[in-house]
Parts: sequence; structure tokens; C-alpha cells
Amino acid sequence: MATVTKKELIDQIAEATKQKRVVVKKIVQSFLDSIIAELGKDNRLEFRDFGVFEVKQRRARTAQNPKTLEPVHVPPKRTVKFKVGRLMKQTLSDNPNPPQ
Repeated sequence: MATVTKKELIDQIAEATKQKRVVVKKIVQSFLDSIIAELGKDNRLEFRDFGVFEVKQRRARTAQNPKTLEPVHVPPKRTVKFKVGRLMKQTLSDNPNPPQ
């Protein structure tokens, strides 16, 4: 399994769209910044066929320090949940063992 970085993704998009890399970089970064801003406002982001991002509240709990086995209080926090969309789910299930 390979890791694709933001830079590599920008290069792929620039090549596919015949746009300058700097332009694509600004657009991609603006898109990512917008996602972060909207999630920061507790908004739900839905991209048809891709998936849904939404903020969930995790409740406070007591965990255990694995070294000392002491109980540790974990405060409540907000986290992002992603639910896979139809097209992505279909693509992933159609190709269960991609080449490595």
C-alpha cells in the first residue's frame, strides 16, 4: 500500500487538468481549509458518492495507563466521523486486493 501526499495529489490534478501547479495548490489548500472551518462550526459536509464528514462529541470516560495501570480521566472531546459514500464503497468492494 502506497502513501499519496498532498503534493503528489496536486501534481496529479495539475497534470490531468493542464493547470499550473501553483493554481491547483491554492485551490486544494482552500478546499481543505474550508472543510476544517465548516467542521469547526459543527457543520456536516456531504459529498455525494464520496462520503459525509460530521463532528461527533465523545463523552468523558475513565481509561487506564498501560504502564502503571492507574485509572486516568479522559475529558470529553469533539472528533470527526467519516461515513463512506456509495461510489467509494462500491469501488473499494469491487477491488478487494489491489496490486501492491
